[in-house]
Amino acid sequence: MSNEQNPAQGGQAQPGQQQIKIADNIPGAEYANMMQVNHTQEEFMMVFMNVAGQSGRVVSKVLTSPGHMKRIVAALADNIKKYEERFGEIKAADAPQTNTGLGFEDRK
Repeated sequence: MSNEQNPAQGGQAQPGQQQIKIADNIPGAEYANMMQVNHTQEEFMMVFMNVAGQSGRVVSKVLTSPGHMKRIVAALADNIKKYEERFGEIKAADAPQTNTGLGFEDRK
């Protein structure tokens, strides 16, 4: 946000806006360069990891319903479109060259 006050950072919400508080135990952002997605009929689980070489760590796990997952994917696609309109085409990163069994792999 440019000059707007962010309610999550102590600003005031405008009438009709939701006010969302960031929990005190969430200190900041974590960098993730790998993700695994699994699902059951009831939920999707996204596991975000920071992997370097043959080691890494899980930095976040997010579980959500199938309906919300579809909205997340649509929001991401919309933001990528807006990003590319402003900054140019994003080139997809190469798949990691590891044998860890983690990340973006085709499973047959």
